[in-house]
Amino acid sequence: MISILKKELNSFFSSPVGYLVIGVYLVINGLFLWVFEGDFNILHAGFADLNSYFFLAPWIFIFLIPAITMRSFSDEVNSGTIEILKTKPITIWQIIFGKYFGSLILVIIAIIPTLIYVYSIYNLGNPIGNLSFGTTLGSFIGLLFLVSAYTAIGIFSSTLSKNQIVCFLIGVFFCFFLYYGFEALASYNLLGNLDYTIQNLGMSEHFSSIGKGVIDTRDLIYFFSITFLFLFLTNIKIQNEK
Repeated sequence: MISILKKELNSFFSSPVGYLVIGVYLVINGLFLWVFEGDFNILHAGFADLNSYFFLAPWIFIFLIPAITMRSFSDEVNSGTIEILKTKPITIWQIIFGKYFGSLILVIIAIIPTLIYVYSIYNLGNPIGNLSFGTTLGSFIGLLFLVSAYTAIGIFSSTLSKNQIVCFLIGVFFCFFLYYGFEALASYNLLGNLDYTIQNLGMSEHFSSIGKGVIDTRDLIYFFSITFLFLFLTNIKIQNEK
């Protein structure tokens, strides 16, 4: 698994891909949060918090993570190297985890520089230090669980086609639907008491719950389940790949 992980990271950082992903994420957040006029601008919000960041980040990652993962298995299948990997003295799970953690580490590296926002908000507060560390920490933890699920979805999507663009679009659709789709369906109030249950099937609800600063085991189990489900589906798809 370690060799696959190193190979993935090397492929990201030996080409512009890794730097481009990190740069795009930081630039988009920086522009919306600190430069552009609008509801997301922290300086004009009047509140010392990072709510705007934690609203934007999941939407940015809906597109960014599938762009990172779209080549994970599509390239291997397209070039036929997936069969070579299967003959190596490693299990399919090790291959999957190597590619999964390679992509996840890249995403985490992109998130780490945004921790400076916490320091900035801390000093912008009136009085200085007027920042809810509990909700901020909870939101960062929630974001990590969210991107781990997105990454698993992206890895699975990369097994569904030899065309990277198709894999990207499928990944975006799955991430979008699981993040916002159930909430959107529940907002129509079509099923009465079941609307709340449907809303709880979406990642947005569980991400918001963790962001309140209280780590509920139900939210953690939910994200672990989504992540494992898509990695499990990836395993089945790779095993059946001919």
